[in-house]
Amino acid sequence: MRDLVFKNLTSLEKKRKIITSCEIMDKQGLRSIVRRHFICIVKEIKDTHVEKPLSSLSVLKERNHQKQIERFVLRIKGSVYAINNEKLYLVLFMHSLNISLSPSPLVKYNPT
Repeated sequence: MRDLVFKNLTSLEKKRKIITSCEIMDKQGLRSIVRRHFICIVKEIKDTHVEKPLSSLSVLKERNHQKQIERFVLRIKGSVYAINNEKLYLVLFMHSLNISLSPSPLVKYNPT
């Protein structure tokens, strides 16, 4: 069984775009949940001496043998400058990936 939820939220007045997806899959006794988030914000830069924010990358891997759960989280934050119609823009973005693995919930068999 596989469930997929996809959202695309765009705000023109805030110049922001958010894309999210969540995929849940049960296969052979294993449940995997994959969540992805992408956020992008565009700001027009009037002053050329604006300092760009620092980029960052974080990775987390977690394993719990007692609960039989495994988790992986990745976050990337960054920014780039872009020029369009002789205007300078700062594009800020953040991407995250969250993967969780666990045993599937037990399905009770009820013969009737």
